[in-house]
Amino acid sequence: MHAVPTALIPWLDPAAIIAWAGPWALVVVCFIVFAETGLLVGFLLPGDTLLVIAGLLSHSTDAAPNGVFGISVWWVALLIGLAAFVGGEVGYLIGHKAGPAVFERKESGLFSVKNVERTNAFFERFGGLTIILARFVPIVRTFAPVAAGVGHMHKGKYTLYNLIGAVLWGFGLTMFGYAIGFIPFVRDLVTEYIDVILLIAVGGTALITLWHYLRERSKAKKAAAAGEDVVTDEAEAEALVLDPEVFERGPETGETPRA
Repeated sequence: MHAVPTALIPWLDPAAIIAWAGPWALVVVCFIVFAETGLLVGFLLPGDTLLVIAGLLSHSTDAAPNGVFGISVWWVALLIGLAAFVGGEVGYLIGHKAGPAVFERKESGLFSVKNVERTNAFFERFGGLTIILARFVPIVRTFAPVAAGVGHMHKGKYTLYNLIGAVLWGFGLTMFGYAIGFIPFVRDLVTEYIDVILLIAVGGTALITLWHYLRERSKAKKAAAAGEDVVTDEAEAEALVLDPEVFERGPETGETPRA
């Protein structure tokens, strides 16, 4: 694979990030994947893009026989998948231990009632399979483990679905990124314009996040000015807790909820 050119924006260049992390590059990637579902925080670098790029940069070159991480892509994909699985387990634990109170932080950016409701809509539509499907839906994959924990989804069933989702998303997308490295046109396109691709992905995510944050903040201020109850009320948080039976249902027929 051709060498990655100097990025227009160095801090968005995966090669620069990896160079900064040095021998800890894979650890950094795995931590980002873990934190997206395990620590309830959003990252400007989308997880899906990160996984594909990690796989793409795992190809051997003259300078790096085993790719930028220095180990086989199979180990890279396996460790990323493991990080995704552990993150999902921690997210569930947080929801299970904290209970409905975890939903009281409704107007702090991404952690808003709208995002919780969007996640709940996926559960209503797909039942427990949401744990698998949510992996491929930004934001929803952050809240699904917590919602399952708060609603006390059966732990064994959750862990099984979490494992399947982590394998399909973490392991699968990384291997997909590696596979496209064998397609000259796609490989060269991604290599040549990787900084532009990342700028669009990161910029788009940042703008959506900022817009959502400002909208929710504006709503909260208007509600407070009108003397209405703020959405962080304990009763409101309780209302967001899913009925345990939703986790046992299979996918319902009908229109798929929007991501």
